[in-house]
Amino acid sequence: MPAFNERESLPALVAEVGAALSSHFDWQLVLVDDGSTDGSADVLAGLVAANARIDAVYLPRNMGQSAAIWAGLGWARHGLVGTMDADLQQDPTDLVSLHRAMGADDAAVGYREVRRDPWIRRVGSRIGNGVRNTVTGDRVRDSGCSLRVVRREAFESLVPFDGMHRFLPTLLRQRGYIVGEHPVSHRPRAFGQSKYGTWGRACRGVFDVCAVRWMGKRLIRGQDMPASRGGSGGIKTQSERRPPRSA
Repeated sequence: MPAFNERESLPALVAEVGAALSSHFDWQLVLVDDGSTDGSADVLAGLVAANARIDAVYLPRNMGQSAAIWAGLGWARHGLVGTMDADLQQDPTDLVSLHRAMGADDAAVGYREVRRDPWIRRVGSRIGNGVRNTVTGDRVRDSGCSLRVVRREAFESLVPFDGMHRFLPTLLRQRGYIVGEHPVSHRPRAFGQSKYGTWGRACRGVFDVCAVRWMGKRLIRGQDMPASRGGSGGIKTQSERRPPRSA
């Protein structure tokens, strides 16, 4: 969970995560302080000292959500990785729901059925989703929802870049992984302010979506490789990477 200037939210967040996951998983929480300036690092240090299931990663400066997620992935110890925001607008119990809905898929990503954000953010998000889907050729209902459960091997197959978190479902599908979309809840912001400006995100997103389209066109896929002598090609196909999806 990336956290940038979320000092007030962190204690409640940790309590909610523990209550939601303890009866279902052998869980670990990796909180990544993305160069906060409000004392979040001190709060994190206290939370880590009080709970052995919590790890904290401190980035030297504000590097953005994608870098923070990737940094946290390096500390994750389990085969399934869940991501979500640290601002209390998302409910950790939805991680359990996504895991149940995941089945044999490689990832389960959430979409917010009812958004509790100002109208300008909702409109901007709808436009952004439409542009991304048109350019990439994919269909993702809510690319801005960070509530996701992903198999570690699928996550680690991706090439990290600034902005990748907004394209995670598409990037996984480009590599042949099965991604399901499922409804999740959304809550009003309790503390602080949003860290993202609508128009600033739009400008950066133009470059990112073009890059994702380029990668999708240029990606070398295992099923395109010729069979080697005495066996299959050196790159595993989707059916070889994991058991077939159940009916």
